[in-house]
Amino acid sequence: MVNWIGLWTLTNREVGRFFSVYRQTVIPGLISSVLYILIFGFTLEQRISEIQGVSYTMFILPGLIMMNTLTNASSNTSSSMLQMKLLQQLPDLLTAPLSGLEIALAYIIGGTVRGMVNGILVLLVGVILIDLPISNLPGTLMFIFLVSWAFSSMGLVMGQLAESWDQLAMIQNFFLTPLSFLGGIFYSIKMLPDWAQSLSFINPIYYMINGIRYMILEKSDSPVIISFWMAVFLTLLFTGLAIIMMRSGKRIKQ
Repeated sequence: MVNWIGLWTLTNREVGRFFSVYRQTVIPGLISSVLYILIFGFTLEQRISEIQGVSYTMFILPGLIMMNTLTNASSNTSSSMLQMKLLQQLPDLLTAPLSGLEIALAYIIGGTVRGMVNGILVLLVGVILIDLPISNLPGTLMFIFLVSWAFSSMGLVMGQLAESWDQLAMIQNFFLTPLSFLGGIFYSIKMLPDWAQSLSFINPIYYMINGIRYMILEKSDSPVIISFWMAVFLTLLFTGLAIIMMRSGKRIKQ
């Protein structure tokens, strides 16, 4: 039996938490994306007129959408969980009539909502600023949802493992950020030498960017079906890991 009332209450708290501080959780991502468009897009477009038959600014937009999505989804759950740990609020939550599955799902759904809100807003910015065409809107929203869920789950795992804000920042700065920038946001991997292309294929974030770029622009560096199954695999992997860790109480029941 699922405690639907408890699940809804915790989910509603997680969603309301980031909406209540939208100046920190939503607006900065939009401003950063606009700056990337203005600085990297409009400026570099003078030297790189187009990639794969589309303007450089349009080419980088799907990558910016994906970077904003996964960053916000992962940071929402990781920061929320770590904050609960450091403020000693987890014992109250763990004594509530909620299972590990229900607690994990509430956090994951909260992060997923934040990731989707930020991703869709950047998509709208692209449509407004540069008249971004969207070839497959359902497919685009599907990728945003899958990536939001996958990285929200990963953020929950990070939040359970981290013991301090420094540890959490280290994971984000040395893992998420480099993989995002090396995932082909600002370039096609076909522009790289062969050895660098081979390294790109082991970067999971590359497949997320490649998938949404195909859904929006119908341009890709590798088959989109691989990107889809990679997104599904990451979603199932991190969701399962987050639920297992929450049920076991690893690093949170101390």
